[in-house]
Amino acid sequence: MNFRKFTKNKKKNTFVEPDEIFLDSKNLQNFDRQQFEGRIEKPIPRKTINLLGTSFLLIIILFGIRLVYLQVGNGDNYRKRSENNILEKVIIFTERGIIYDRNKKELAWNKKTEGGTDLVVGAPLGAPTTKLDSLLYTRVYTSSGFSHILGYVSYPTKDNAGNYWQTEFKGIDGLEKEYNDKIKGENGSKIIETDAKGVIHSENIINAPKQGSDLITSIDSRIQKQLFALIKNSSQDNGFIGGGAVIMDVQNGEIITSTSFPEYDSEILSLGKDTKKINDYMNDKRKIFLDKTISGLYTPGSIVKPFLSLGALAEGVIDPYKKILSTGSISIQNPYFEDQKTVFKDWRVNGWTDMAQALAVSSDIYFYEIGGGYEDQKGLGIANIEKYAKLFGFKDKTGVDLPDETEGTIPSPEWKMKNFKGDIWRIGDTYNTAIGQYGFQVTPIEVARAVSAIANNGKLLTPHFILGDMQKENLFSTVNFKKEYFDVVHNGMRQAVTYGTASALNVPYVEVAAKTGTAQLGVKKNKVNSWVVGFFPYKNPKYAFTIMMEAGPSANNVNASSVMRQLLDWMSINTPEYFL
Repeated sequence: MNFRKFTKNKKKNTFVEPDEIFLDSKNLQNFDRQQFEGRIEKPIPRKTINLLGTSFLLIIILFGIRLVYLQVGNGDNYRKRSENNILEKVIIFTERGIIYDRNKKELAWNKKTEGGTDLVVGAPLGAPTTKLDSLLYTRVYTSSGFSHILGYVSYPTKDNAGNYWQTEFKGIDGLEKEYNDKIKGENGSKIIETDAKGVIHSENIINAPKQGSDLITSIDSRIQKQLFALIKNSSQDNGFIGGGAVIMDVQNGEIITSTSFPEYDSEILSLGKDTKKINDYMNDKRKIFLDKTISGLYTPGSIVKPFLSLGALAEGVIDPYKKILSTGSISIQNPYFEDQKTVFKDWRVNGWTDMAQALAVSSDIYFYEIGGGYEDQKGLGIANIEKYAKLFGFKDKTGVDLPDETEGTIPSPEWKMKNFKGDIWRIGDTYNTAIGQYGFQVTPIEVARAVSAIANNGKLLTPHFILGDMQKENLFSTVNFKKEYFDVVHNGMRQAVTYGTASALNVPYVEVAAKTGTAQLGVKKNKVNSWVVGFFPYKNPKYAFTIMMEAGPSANNVNASSVMRQLLDWMSINTPEYFL
């Protein structure tokens, strides 16, 4: 490239023509002078500057005055307040869910105490107080007859420093314990600001409490109260230690009533203030805290005979129409003395009885023979007695939804070896087991479930206290027997009412099928457990019942059947719907 030529051309091109500098006066730009178009700058008016400066000066003066007021005039007061005020996180105790009976009548509920209208902890704003976390409600229970079902609670509790180590109402027994997680709810919390004098200056809820869910039970409180009163009166008037009873729906396992006497007062135990009464409970030989229906073990006596009958029919031990003679006793060789006989007595001379008749009159001889065998009559044997008793749920927990259920005992050779220092099993032990004596022990809830399985022809239910609770897994199992076997037992239990040992229940307003039992206790045999079990209506069973009166005089004319008769009479007037 020619450098010189390039330079020359460059100089020439940098020359600015006049028309590039001066605007064409006939083609001026269309500027909006009000919007400052076409202007490079415009000075701010002095008036505006003066106004802005005055505003800033006023703001500074106002802040200065406020600062002097806070720091100089009231500085000491605010300093003391900041030093003495306390911010405290406080629990807002929630309400537990209400427990109802099947008709929505309250059984356990919450009662507000004096000093507040809502369930929060603390005092009204500005009110002096030294107790910021007083509880504003207590747990209240319905009248007598429900304590073992409902249980009781323990209240939130502080240590000596005033700090809560238990922050919730906690179920201790009964449904309060079993369903605690459902009915307890969730506590809330709030921040409270107080001064040194305990005056509340502000409070703010952080978390609102969530109320617990309610429980609707299957209990009919009307029947429950009446049955408890009957058992209580019979115990006090006729020398029984106490008693327990269960009425259960034979189709779904709902418990209509479950009561145990004697009982404690749920409110006394919850509050824990009446130490004298609580000590009396603990020292009472009648075992006040024991729920007899689910935790008490009792010798059943003759109420086991219907189950033995089904086992004998299933094993082909006897034809239901074959009759066995009861002359009052049978004798077998004494195992210890060759020249002596061991006598096993019937409770009376019952004559010739087939199976249904033997159930009706409760012949011990009949069940000795089909249980252990005698002469040419074959017996079930202890292994089969245990087998069929277990089929109906004896020796196992029922799974009822209450805490502390106890399982029963069925005597066996192994059981005897363990409990009687290696002593062998003998035929006499089988005889006694066949009539519900010896080491046989059951709970009333076990018996109620087993009797329900007889009533409904083999459906072994899981008893439960929550209404309509049919969604549980394994709610029932099936005991497979021919229907005609159940019919024989049903017939025998009905005959027991029409002319036999349960004739006290032969009432005109409902047909009842029943079996009584009298279990002798102690070495002297001067105390008995009196039982009556059964179901109604006879032709269309809906409800099974079990009543046990504990350790009364053997010569007593009043027994469990008397209690059940009084209840039936009362129900015929007050709750006749159960007989339909």
